[in-house]
Amino acid sequence: MHMTRPILAASLTAVLLLAGCQKNEEQAAAPAFPPAAVAVFTTAAEPLPITNELPGRITPTRIAEVRPRVSGIVVERVFEQGTMVKEGDVLYRIDPAPFQVKVDSAEATLKRAIAVRDQAKQTADRQSRLKEAQVAAVQQYDDAIATLAQAEADIGIAEAGLAEAKLNLQYANVTAPISGRIGRALITEGALVSASDTQNLATIQQLDPVYADFTQSATDLIRLRKALQDGQLISGKNEAEVQLILDDGTPYGLKGRLLFSEAAVDATTGQVTLRGEFPNPHNDLLPGMYVRVQIQQGLEKNAITVPQQAVQRNNAGQSQVYVVTADKKVEFRNVTLGRTVGERWQVTAGLKAGEKVIVEGFQKIAPGAPVEPTDWNPGTKPGTGQQSAAAAGDKSANAVK
Repeated sequence: MHMTRPILAASLTAVLLLAGCQKNEEQAAAPAFPPAAVAVFTTAAEPLPITNELPGRITPTRIAEVRPRVSGIVVERVFEQGTMVKEGDVLYRIDPAPFQVKVDSAEATLKRAIAVRDQAKQTADRQSRLKEAQVAAVQQYDDAIATLAQAEADIGIAEAGLAEAKLNLQYANVTAPISGRIGRALITEGALVSASDTQNLATIQQLDPVYADFTQSATDLIRLRKALQDGQLISGKNEAEVQLILDDGTPYGLKGRLLFSEAAVDATTGQVTLRGEFPNPHNDLLPGMYVRVQIQQGLEKNAITVPQQAVQRNNAGQSQVYVVTADKKVEFRNVTLGRTVGERWQVTAGLKAGEKVIVEGFQKIAPGAPVEPTDWNPGTKPGTGQQSAAAAGDKSANAVK
């Protein structure tokens, strides 16, 4: 009985040692996890547009106040309020009867002057013949010639009076000075208007094209110009092209052009006023409308950008990115960000051209971990590439088992 216990203990020890060896062999035979699949964006030095978004207001390219040029009673309003009118269209009619009477009177005055002139001419011709026959005195001849000259002058005065009367009759029809959209009528039929009144009858605004007046800080403008002079920026071909952003955040469908920038700075605001011109065929832009104006004022040379989703931030707010090194390992990198351009961040420090920045696949990586990088495709659904790679790795592991 005492001999049996040492034998059982030895047998149990041997079984345990054999099981431990077998477990170690199975662990040694188990395959290692494949490197995590990540999508990377390769940085490149490229010219980056310097685009500023500035506040502005829409103004009409031309604005005209409709005013009477003669005094009288308004008998008819011809135009429809809020519609488009063309230059020369009749808008109001002032009672023409008083002006027609003056035309008739001026015509009669002209006829009288012509009759007087004809009589004076006959007298002058008669005195000329008598003078040649030495029958009439020289003084009588001179008086006849002077009377004829005076009659000719009276005809000129009568013709000018008739032209003025006809012009006033024409002005009884108040016409549009420019083409554009006319606003509300400020007077009604029966109102007495005068050429000396300060109140206008209506307002016409030309809305195609329209102006967008916007302002920029004089400090920013000087900084941009200095950067251009120092060679840090280059002028782009489309630097005079401007884009409107409407109040609801949607871009306006048609681009405009920069017309000018003020040569002076507003002393109260320190702003410089710029003006852009935009086509407005459908009258979508109305005077007084608030807009944001995007203007490209140059190109920054050798700029580095990364997709916005590649940038991480720590608790202190420091911007960081994951970079894949040449030996396909993850490196943590602090970066300094500049402006946003579309869906990218400009990186002003911390990266150089040709580096691979991880954009997708952050969940399974850590600094120093091996990874399998693939080029990032913005059109691919996030995580698709990594899930496929992970699935392939699981299938390989199952096949080995």
